[in-house]
Amino acid sequence: MSSPDTEELAIIPRPADEPTKPESGRFWRGLTGSLAAGMAVLAVCVVAIATLCLFTGAPGPGLLMLIGHPVAAVVALLAQRVADSRSGRVAGCAGLLVVVSVAAALSLFWWS
Repeated sequence: MSSPDTEELAIIPRPADEPTKPESGRFWRGLTGSLAAGMAVLAVCVVAIATLCLFTGAPGPGLLMLIGHPVAAVVALLAQRVADSRSGRVAGCAGLLVVVSVAAALSLFWWS
């Protein structure tokens, strides 16, 4: 039995890790990501409470709240996805859409 021909792979040295500057917009993306995630959790809670109220006969959130919260959460999560994947003005505008969506949902459904 003959052994297969093998050759050693050349190891290419990596360049020394250069110190990188912090990614611009990191705080903004973190803030808008937290808002989008919070809106999603709030939407799930509103739907869960409405379901519980349906089975117990207790008064619960209205139809407008049941539609508005998930819509605001979906808009915020999609806008956050764009903000995370893009940079520059597009990311800033997507982050602003997250803030507007969350602020609109909170002001329409909770602070009125």
